[in-house]
Amino acid sequence: MHKPPRFATIAVACAVAGVALYGTGAATAGQSTANSTHEPHNIGLLVQEIDTYYGTTADSAGVYQASATSPYAKDLARIEAGAKKDIDKAARKALHKGKKPAVVFDIDDTLLLSLDYEKKTNYTYNSATWAEYVAKADRPAVFGTPELVAYAKAKGVEVFYNSGLKESQRAAAVANLKKVGADINLDAAHMFLKDAANPPAYLSACATAAAWTCTTVQYKSGTRKHIEKDLGYEVIANFGDQYSDLDGGYADKTYKFPNPTYFVS
Repeated sequence: MHKPPRFATIAVACAVAGVALYGTGAATAGQSTANSTHEPHNIGLLVQEIDTYYGTTADSAGVYQASATSPYAKDLARIEAGAKKDIDKAARKALHKGKKPAVVFDIDDTLLLSLDYEKKTNYTYNSATWAEYVAKADRPAVFGTPELVAYAKAKGVEVFYNSGLKESQRAAAVANLKKVGADINLDAAHMFLKDAANPPAYLSACATAAAWTCTTVQYKSGTRKHIEKDLGYEVIANFGDQYSDLDGGYADKTYKFPNPTYFVS
């Protein structure tokens, strides 16, 4: 799975406090799995709100797409505009001090949009159907992100990717990112994927060849620590669509992209 453990069904999504708030423009609304004695959000209404937020429509090929004029697109544009200003300032400061600035991007629903998969599976994750979907390497870009990746590179910032995709899905991920125009640093030295069979030494506290016990936060923050401590970069910006992509430190600033379709702890 791309971001385990994932609460994927629409029923669970209804119980996630704050998810539906994205439709009001609260793109960084908190996500909580706290239990409540109140009646959960109605499933049918929640689906309608998600569709409205994305401006979801099926194209001529029957693929569900987000609208470039949707609240989702507008929230992304606002976040990305602020991030560009921050990257410009932080990069100049780091380079002036002789440091090596870097940015880190999650992939699923941070760079590549999975809305079509979520719609067609009724927001219910299945490892086999997800693997088939990823292998097609045909996901559209999250609005504005190829430009954001290119912007960071143009400012002298090293681009890294930190994804929960499996090592076996590397070729598909690379092909898909190239297809949408995010063709920067797609080599193994810059794209970190989950390799449970041969985990890196820097994750030895929670991953060995015998067992992978890393949580999403441990895996993601451990990789950012490796980028900073072992590779010598300063991570000036970290981008993700889940708080578990961002928690754990080793980044000067974090940027939460909106995603009301699932929750990863």
